[in-house]
Amino acid sequence: MAKRKMVITKDLNEDLLDQIKRVVPDWDIIAGKDKEIWRPHVNEAEVTLGYKLELEDFSNLKWVQSSSAGINHFPIEQFKSNEIMLTSANGVHAYPISETIFAYMLGLTRKIHTYVRNQQAKIWHHSNMKLEIHEKTIGIIGVGAIGKETAKIAKAFGMKVLGVRHSGKPAENVDEMYKPDQLEELLPKCDYVVLTLPLTDETYQLFTAREFQLMKPTAFFINIGRGKLVKEDDLIAALQAGEIAGAGLDVFEKEPLGEDSPLWEMDNVIITPHTAGSTEYYDKRVVEDIFIPNLKVYLKGQKPFINLVDYSKGY
Repeated sequence: MAKRKMVITKDLNEDLLDQIKRVVPDWDIIAGKDKEIWRPHVNEAEVTLGYKLELEDFSNLKWVQSSSAGINHFPIEQFKSNEIMLTSANGVHAYPISETIFAYMLGLTRKIHTYVRNQQAKIWHHSNMKLEIHEKTIGIIGVGAIGKETAKIAKAFGMKVLGVRHSGKPAENVDEMYKPDQLEELLPKCDYVVLTLPLTDETYQLFTAREFQLMKPTAFFINIGRGKLVKEDDLIAALQAGEIAGAGLDVFEKEPLGEDSPLWEMDNVIITPHTAGSTEYYDKRVVEDIFIPNLKVYLKGQKPFINLVDYSKGY
């Protein structure tokens, strides 16, 4: 009888790989980032872990553990039609992304990005630095794991926290919760607007000229969700017109961001190359906090229970 097969399209360290092997000692496990290692085996795999997946035959595959929070790069329709389960890496990014969010907020508020440029040019100048983050209002659009951690940190600054989630249910450290159709009410109240949503049919270009016009001209916009949540030309126009004060951006409609984008040259914009979730603990959290607990349940004939994607919702 052929062994059950698992394909891992990542270079995991030996400790993490050994932890997986101890859970499934009788499985054939193929692991490595190099496509030449896993490509000959992927069509025979029952379970896969990783970001990449190139299949011709979906008949053997039962469950995919994504190594990213986003799932849009997977063949979702084939997964649905073949009843393949998909679990995401939601939650592993809460610490690094919330830290990045506050790096943007503090950097823009205290003009750190401006002073770095001044330092490079050996310019000693005050640069009209006057703003504080304490006791301001933050609007977190998408109160999931990242949004909750961001709300907790915001409270350390004495901030008022407004949140948006699909259910509208309250959450710890969120003073007021709104539903997505209440953005018109929330946005004018915020000094910082933080976008942490996944990309779905409902959230595609959620932020356009109208939403930026609703924001305060003194407000900063942060996007660490997905680039296509925002109509980028409208964001550029809002920044150029002074409709908002500035932006911290980790994601863009097209990546890498084109060299001809006006965003590169804007003094009130901080750009990072889709690295907000990068952390030294990434693989450890995916394997130990999500994959192995789900694997133990899967071996009992049950559905994985952590981050199981609902195809009808898109996340």
